[in-house]
Amino acid sequence: MSETSGTSTGSPKLRAELDGVPTYKPGRPAAAGGPAAYKLSSNENPYPPLPGVMESTVAAAASFNRYPDMACTGLTEELAARFGVPVSHVATGTGSVGVAQSLLQSTSGPGDEVVYAWRSFEAYPIITQISGATSVQVPLTDGEVHDLDAMADAITDKTRLIFVCNPNNPTGTAVRKAELERFLDRVPSDILVVIDEAYREFVRDTEIPDGIELYRDRPNVAVLRTFSKAYGLAGLRVGFAIAHEPVADALRKTAVPFGVSQLAQDAAVASLRAEDELLGRVGSLVVERERVHAELVAQGWTVPEAQANFVWLRLGERTSDFAAECERHGVVVRPFAGEGVRVTIGETEANDLFLKAAEGFRREG
Repeated sequence: MSETSGTSTGSPKLRAELDGVPTYKPGRPAAAGGPAAYKLSSNENPYPPLPGVMESTVAAAASFNRYPDMACTGLTEELAARFGVPVSHVATGTGSVGVAQSLLQSTSGPGDEVVYAWRSFEAYPIITQISGATSVQVPLTDGEVHDLDAMADAITDKTRLIFVCNPNNPTGTAVRKAELERFLDRVPSDILVVIDEAYREFVRDTEIPDGIELYRDRPNVAVLRTFSKAYGLAGLRVGFAIAHEPVADALRKTAVPFGVSQLAQDAAVASLRAEDELLGRVGSLVVERERVHAELVAQGWTVPEAQANFVWLRLGERTSDFAAECERHGVVVRPFAGEGVRVTIGETEANDLFLKAAEGFRREG
């Protein structure tokens, strides 16, 4: 062994792009034995797995010693049939955020720019910085909606990718078809526009477009979907993109090999086949969302129209105090320091506890 081998006290050289990368903050769970009994901080589905899902996962568990189908063949074929698209236009990944990261790897690197609204999904700045690209954050309008005109104005010759989160996380607002089409018409054809529709199933405004319909005749549009929210498979990490073949092929090249477990694949297929039950559950959550929204407005809060499975309260410097008040009443919400709180629509009992906390907080100050 040489004199210098194994004796250095320095650290390995890491990529400079990682300096200052913000840490993703998951919704905090309700602490065991603590005052909070309900977790309304992660936009999870409060219902148990759909019919057939447990049976499919138990069966898949018998093959833990084998690698999963890397091509996700069964799931890909099921999705292609469900949405009326070619199999070659479907790409899967570890949740929609995993697919989003592959999109960054496929399009953007040092010197490139990625445009998205802010505040929006907190993973966007993380995965953009990891890719080495530069974030261009465009403020939301006063109504907490994407400012698509300003986003189009922000495009430069360095822009490679644009995220449009619709409905937007964490504000729950959504852009309508005419304005989104007008925006897409302004985007150069060599820039990829990613319509992130993690909450699509909860949309009830008929003017909000289905991104898959927009993608069909626009080769520079890709659509992200997930099984984590409406389908209730958050713990299995499976999402997908629908995009034209060059983009979908790039996603397959950049995906982590064998990233989607066989349990996740089989559970996703079973969930797709239980659509009637799914629609019933989503419908119940939408009814609860409308009830919560209406009561908050009646209490005097300004609440954006929500099209997802959560509501948003902009509280500024009172954000942490409000989150603490909610926890005292038995629910954990998701605070964004100095900005506001996002509150998942959960069980009726949990929603009632949140509303009671909101009413008391409003009354006291």
